[in-house]
Amino acid sequence: MLQLAATPYTLHFRKPAPTSRGMLTNRTIWLVRAWRSEAPDAIGWGECGPMPGLSRDDTPAFDATVARFCAEFNQAAMTRMEAAQRWASELAAAWPAFAFGVETALRDLATGSRQQLWDTPFTRGEGGLPTHGLIWMDDVDGILRQVEAKVAAGFDVIKLKIGALPFAEELVLLRAVRAAFPAVDLRLDANGAFPPEVALDRLESLAQFGVSLVEQPVSPGQWDVLAELCRHSPVPLALDEELIPLDTPAARAALLAAVRPQYLILKPMLLGGIAASEAWIAEARAHNIGWIVNSLLESAIGLNAICQWTSAVGAGQVHGLGTGALFTNNLQSPLRLESHLLQYDPSAAWQFPPLPPPQELD
Repeated sequence: MLQLAATPYTLHFRKPAPTSRGMLTNRTIWLVRAWRSEAPDAIGWGECGPMPGLSRDDTPAFDATVARFCAEFNQAAMTRMEAAQRWASELAAAWPAFAFGVETALRDLATGSRQQLWDTPFTRGEGGLPTHGLIWMDDVDGILRQVEAKVAAGFDVIKLKIGALPFAEELVLLRAVRAAFPAVDLRLDANGAFPPEVALDRLESLAQFGVSLVEQPVSPGQWDVLAELCRHSPVPLALDEELIPLDTPAARAALLAAVRPQYLILKPMLLGGIAASEAWIAEARAHNIGWIVNSLLESAIGLNAICQWTSAVGAGQVHGLGTGALFTNNLQSPLRLESHLLQYDPSAAWQFPPLPPPQELD
């Protein structure tokens, strides 16, 4: 019989991480394990971790809900992988992070419990995945130092978060960045910070810096405003937070038909996992919309699944894939960053945390 368990694990940042939702010093995730009762040593690993203030399943009851779902799964005595995967997909609407963890743990188990979930040149160690260099929120001097370090390290695509400083100061910053690094590809993430009445004016001001895209210029839920901006903005626009509440095919289709953005930002932990993200890709392709995969402060387990999947469906694009190096106690894995390329060494060893003692089911 297929079995599931999930154990909380707290990741500690090397230094406080400033985000649009406050300063993070640690992040709690749940390590999901899948195995067959007749072969308990072959374990498939996954990860789930709602992002506070952002995920649909960010609730105080998440821990208890995960325990209950694992118990229900185990008591269902499933033997077929297809049935277990369908069970996981049915969770995606209300519990997207948990669905991602279960889905990837089951896939790892089905592919040999080696954390090689897809067979691609990336997972064979034959090529890297290009990723952008993420610049954390800071003052102007701090941001310029970060950009300089990323460019020196080999990144040619830089993502800057804007909206935290007065807009006039951000224009000064961008002017300085562009003057110092005229060839760098700039992506901006506004995190919904622009008031609708001035959003188009701000986008026109940003266009002078040769920005390749701006994520989520206004706060989610304003489809009419977004549609107008996507029609008239001189800078391509990408939707990010806008996608999170939409959990049905009809809702996905309605958004893209109404707004018609130039890009989507896909974060599997927020959207319900790999299958849900692939549904977004299919809808985007139907509307001739581009897409970029971003990670979301996952541990090496979740990041590994996202990177391997990305190498299967989005090779050749520059995505936003983290390295896990932000954490002091991340899991040892074959993922490495070399210049702007994320590499996978299939000969390297994984190191998982000790398993908790087995518990009897009620």
